[in-house]
Amino acid sequence: MIISHASWQATARAKFADIHSRIPQEWLLSDTDLEKARKQRTLTGPFIEQYLDDCEKEIIGQDSVRLVEKIKSQEYTAVTVTRAYCKTAAIAQQINNCLHEVMFDFASQTASELDQFMAENGTVKGPLHGLPISLKDQFHVKGYDTTMGYVGWIGTYEGSKDPAKVHQVNSQVVQELLSLGAVLFCKNPGQDTYASSVGIMGTTVDAIRLVLTSILSTKPWLRDPNVVKMPWDSEAEASTLARADACGFAKDRPLKIGFYWTDGMVTPHPPVKRGLQIVHGILQDMKHKVVVAFLKADGAHDVHKQLDLSGEPLIPPLQGAFLLRDPIPLLEYQDLTLQGKAYNEAYYDYWNSTTNDDGRLVDAVVMPVAPHAAVIPGKFYQAAYTESINLMDYSAAVIPVTSADKSVDVFDHGYQPLNEVDRKNWEACKPVLATSSVVLRYTNLNSEDDADTYDGAPVGLQIVARKWEEEKVWAIAKILDTALKNRSEGIVR
Repeated sequence: MIISHASWQATARAKFADIHSRIPQEWLLSDTDLEKARKQRTLTGPFIEQYLDDCEKEIIGQDSVRLVEKIKSQEYTAVTVTRAYCKTAAIAQQINNCLHEVMFDFASQTASELDQFMAENGTVKGPLHGLPISLKDQFHVKGYDTTMGYVGWIGTYEGSKDPAKVHQVNSQVVQELLSLGAVLFCKNPGQDTYASSVGIMGTTVDAIRLVLTSILSTKPWLRDPNVVKMPWDSEAEASTLARADACGFAKDRPLKIGFYWTDGMVTPHPPVKRGLQIVHGILQDMKHKVVVAFLKADGAHDVHKQLDLSGEPLIPPLQGAFLLRDPIPLLEYQDLTLQGKAYNEAYYDYWNSTTNDDGRLVDAVVMPVAPHAAVIPGKFYQAAYTESINLMDYSAAVIPVTSADKSVDVFDHGYQPLNEVDRKNWEACKPVLATSSVVLRYTNLNSEDDADTYDGAPVGLQIVARKWEEEKVWAIAKILDTALKNRSEGIVR
């Protein structure tokens, strides 16, 4: 049944109010604070820290590995750490509405139980004991909604009102995390239209390893038939790390890294190109070998089915991509599947051909995550840089490299777009002349008051290895991340 336009809006407002009501009174920001936030370009760091005490600032500034160590040594309690994270998330939510679900009460209860476990047993419950973790909003947590952004999923189980399922289910990964001692405190946007790969985000490369290896240690393949039986391969990790020293410089067997500068359809913006050049230069300086490298099958019916539950319209940026069409006929779908298989086989052959020059395979490829720095809402025109990797089911890790800088990322006025999508993407960073200088600035063409839209936005790159090479791609990410940090600190040879 399709609900009226006014009804879905009322449901959405009620959900927003419910989330807001779960923020403790003492953490609420004043109208003055919110107005100050609206004028801020960077909300992290000093701005958000002004609302935290010294202990809270120290906690949220800790790397995850160090944080669990301090909880284990009882320098911090799980309750103290959880409170710091929940408070920070509450402030962020009030400023930019970044949470789909607030689970502070559940987090507080979990943390108290963990502290009690520590007091009674003198040890931690698991390797993630007391570590606050936020979830993508496609995972079910008992007692809370999972909406993936669909208004029609509010108060339901993926649109179903079956009382045996609504708020009664924990996803498998949720069970694993809780068994490891993690504290789940909020959920972030997580809309997906096809089976997605579940990844881990952290403030450091080591944090990713901590959580991933902890989950694998539970042998999730024994409980989920969709999980491949594949424990963490410490030998593959160690052998890759051994190819560089502690600063990232090549040892006896340098890494062989390919570079994918553009997909030939949508050209990366200047900050992304500069990020690629930075990593390319670092690898060369550190004596590693560098080489030039190289779906909506149901006609969007699933997306529209979920929207129709509430009458909610498709947001403007997705109206073209998810225009309702007839589902692809079975034979055509089968043909596309075979094309995907052929694409995988062709790329396997191509990757294998990288041995032709020296007998060694390329270890990984460095490439854009997207053709721009952090995306401007409504300006995300090209997803092929990640979709192609998903198609081939390759291993990938993303690391921060640099930030867009209006003083050095010069717009090329002579650039000729390759196609209409490339034109729209390129014009999203079209510059305007500053009134008092000749510095070229990035701007969203629809913005009337901000000529510096991309300036300062983070630029990340993805490191891609072949299928089932997560340990290898993590190790290369660790080497590159270390090298980038050494570069910023002026460590050279």
